[in-house]
Amino acid sequence: MVCAVVGIGGQRDSAPGRRPPVSGRAALITRARSARNQVPARSWTDSSGRTRGRRSSGRTVPRSPPPRTRPFPVTIAHKYGSTTIKAEPQRIVTVGLTDQDSVLALGKVPVGTTEWLGGYKGAIGPWAAGKAGGAKTPTVLKDTGTGPQTERIAALRPDLILAVYGGLTKAQYTTLSKFAPVVAQPKEYNDYGVPWQKQTEIIGKALGQEAQATSVVRGVEADFKAAAARNPDFAKAKAVMATPYEGIFVFGSQDPRSRVLTDLGFTLPTDLDKVIGDEFGANISKERTDLLDTDAIVWIVSDTAKDETKLHKDALYADLKVARQNREVYIKETSDYGNSVSFVTVLSLPYMLDRLVPQLAAAVDGDPATKVPAPAA
Repeated sequence: MVCAVVGIGGQRDSAPGRRPPVSGRAALITRARSARNQVPARSWTDSSGRTRGRRSSGRTVPRSPPPRTRPFPVTIAHKYGSTTIKAEPQRIVTVGLTDQDSVLALGKVPVGTTEWLGGYKGAIGPWAAGKAGGAKTPTVLKDTGTGPQTERIAALRPDLILAVYGGLTKAQYTTLSKFAPVVAQPKEYNDYGVPWQKQTEIIGKALGQEAQATSVVRGVEADFKAAAARNPDFAKAKAVMATPYEGIFVFGSQDPRSRVLTDLGFTLPTDLDKVIGDEFGANISKERTDLLDTDAIVWIVSDTAKDETKLHKDALYADLKVARQNREVYIKETSDYGNSVSFVTVLSLPYMLDRLVPQLAAAVDGDPATKVPAPAA
């Protein structure tokens, strides 16, 4: 997928990936081995009301009906209609780039995940590794920009495909729906813009665990409230997240990273969304460098020392108060910390808050002599 962004001087550039910064991904699409052992037919109801499913191999394998306490069937609305899941899913594939964290938080382990950042085993970050227990490591799928690896997904024999934090096209949704019920991104948000709370709640409903999803969401929200209460200066301050990508790329209010700041009490620059439009973020022109002159700025960079030096060589940026008074937080994008900032999930957020909150507190303390500390190990 290629996102159009507003480039320096008003030109439009093509940004690879969905939410810069995106680590390089090999352009490799592997043809899946065909599944020799067929499983019993599964069925589900798609948005048109038709029952769909695969043919069985001819063998009859009895399946016990779900306990009456299970909340199935469930129907979930999304961008392309609605999907009904008739029974508790057992073989979950996550096409949404961070959906695996919500699944893990609710006690299940996907059979397949989609790699985005970090190159982690099973696409499970360090903030979530303990949640997999002794389960088999998920098969890692790749999306090089051409869409989900359909054949590999089919070979995993899923009974649920999650694409909540994603940007499926209608054609991709239709194709994947041939193999299993698909929960696509919600229509009320931009693609790749669903809040982590909503993401967790949708996935909780799909797994028949709405109450558990609500509980874990409230737990993380309590972490945010506690951090904001300990740092009342956050509520008086303005902040923004940015990255030196093809100039300067800033994240808008619909991006989950910006919501981290507002959930901590910060406000975003007044004209931010006016400049960005309906995108998750955009490159700003030199004339709008003023958007960066906030009480704190979080830079997601490839090299903290080199990029700080390079940014401060830009006369327009170096002259801003935020730069002159050292109100900057630099986060290495390929570090575990940097990946947790980009993931923004129910599992990555507590890990991130432990590191980001002390840095933001130092940035907004009003004393230019205060040095923003290195993140906790």
